[in-house]
Amino acid sequence: MNQLDDFMQGDAVLQGFSQGTIFIFLTIITFSVTLGILSRRYVFPRLMDMFSKTERIDGKTLFAPRSLGWMIGTLVFVQSIEYLDANFTPIWDDSIINQLNDIVFTAFIIMMLVAAYRLVDYLDAFIVVEGDDNIASRRSLASVAESVGRVAVVVIGAFVLAGVAGVDLNGLIAGLGITGLALALAAKDSVSNIFGAVSILIDQPFNVGDWIIVDGVEGEVVNIGLRTTLIRTSADTMITVPNSNMVNSPVENFSKRRFRRITPKFELEEDSSPAALKEFCDILLKKVNDDARSIKEEDSWVRVQTFGTAMVVVAGNFYCVSSASTQRELNEDILMMAREAAEKLELIFFEPRLRSNK
Repeated sequence: MNQLDDFMQGDAVLQGFSQGTIFIFLTIITFSVTLGILSRRYVFPRLMDMFSKTERIDGKTLFAPRSLGWMIGTLVFVQSIEYLDANFTPIWDDSIINQLNDIVFTAFIIMMLVAAYRLVDYLDAFIVVEGDDNIASRRSLASVAESVGRVAVVVIGAFVLAGVAGVDLNGLIAGLGITGLALALAAKDSVSNIFGAVSILIDQPFNVGDWIIVDGVEGEVVNIGLRTTLIRTSADTMITVPNSNMVNSPVENFSKRRFRRITPKFELEEDSSPAALKEFCDILLKKVNDDARSIKEEDSWVRVQTFGTAMVVVAGNFYCVSSASTQRELNEDILMMAREAAEKLELIFFEPRLRSNK
């Protein structure tokens, strides 16, 4: 320690700084910047890779927000200057150093708030668990948690910055208490939307990723915020729906389906043989029930539905697992099975053009 004191001793050569103190001062700046860069590029990504619950976090490619690096750098600088001043006798202008330290500390506070706001985006890494059966509800929770986190950072940041600027917080809080009622009345819709977000999390009528119809809007739930829910329609447009509307309207959630229903109809000529029609129904029902994609065999049926003056309508009712691709494939195969059975039994499908030529 005496060696460091001896190194910093000497006549002031620039703004009250000795030559040795200038060197130490520049070393502290370099050390602070280096630690800030290392924290952003290596330390934070490794910590996220270690503690996150989602595979989307890759420590090899992840970079923290730049504000985090500046936050670490300014903190190291302030602490180093205070340690140097408390344990050694540097030759510098105390007024300049104190003023500079105050400025850097204020920058640290600002960078900390900015970094906290940016790091809210990583909350889902600690909430969402890949492969978890409850992953949809966890994504919804992460979506709302990010919105809450941003609001909390903004509110806390406002009070912190007010304190740093020397604003009387007691007077500020008292003023908020006086105007609180007026603000609550003016923001009643926003409050309703916030409670709507809480209701969505508790009741879970839908989660992020579900396909729903609500209040005349159909699409995939992309994000559940504090005030609104974002829905992406089949036309790839984004619709913003207030949360209060979401909880006060019936929600049809297609993603909650346990199975999908297929209800084909076949129109045959009215002079079709009753025996052939009966056999057609039996053959088609057996073929579909024998298909591995078909479920709920006890609720499946194929029956003659109506007799008309020109045609006979045969209707069917089948179920498959809740998969859009499986539903489309099985529906197509059922039509092919019906065509094959009709040809075998010499049944003719109703064709208005042929009948008009008779």
